[in-house]
Amino acid sequence: MTQNERIALFIDGANLYATTKTLGFDIDYRRLLNEFRSRGTLVRAYYYTALIEDQEYSSIRPLVDWLDYNGYRVVTKPAKEYVDSTGRRKVKGNMDIEIAVDALEMAPHITNMVLFSGDGDFKPLVEAVQRKGVRVSVVSTITTQPPMVADDLRRQADEFIDISRLIDRIGRDPGERQERPDRLPRFIQGDNAEERPDRPVRFQRFERAERPRQAAPASSENSSET
Repeated sequence: MTQNERIALFIDGANLYATTKTLGFDIDYRRLLNEFRSRGTLVRAYYYTALIEDQEYSSIRPLVDWLDYNGYRVVTKPAKEYVDSTGRRKVKGNMDIEIAVDALEMAPHITNMVLFSGDGDFKPLVEAVQRKGVRVSVVSTITTQPPMVADDLRRQADEFIDISRLIDRIGRDPGERQERPDRLPRFIQGDNAEERPDRPVRFQRFERAERPRQAAPASSENSSET
């Protein structure tokens, strides 16, 4: 990447969580933004995750709220619950379509797409974005066994960035490391996550930055922001 790059980040939240959990570190999302701002003009940073809307408390909500107030465009949708062939209740929260639509819409406005995911299903999307003249960087890791990135996705990318090499630059300071929740939604844990009884969830609380208040034009009525 060069300083003339126009960059957009596309973060598959569930996939990135699984990768960093396997590597044993937490991402400092403020440092992540600064890292890619140092590589060019950061046009947009998308973060995608599904949410279980009927829960009284969602363990991912504090993170989603913090990202929404601190430079990320957060894209969510309701997670879908289903019962598999063994009768076990599972939750599905695939965001592939949302990522693909946004990436193709952003392609004319950027020179480099940075995809935080190792999911091989994104190979056709990478090919489509490349045909529009955009370089594609894939961020995942091959240091785990098995690797967290699909081989065909890694081969298709113009650049592969192993996230394990970025820990010093985007990782949370171990002294300030947030405590991981005891239980995250199953679509983040993965379909093979062991069934466990519900337990209290612990998650670091993030303080929201206040949105600046804009004075309403003198010639119009005041309206509340939605």
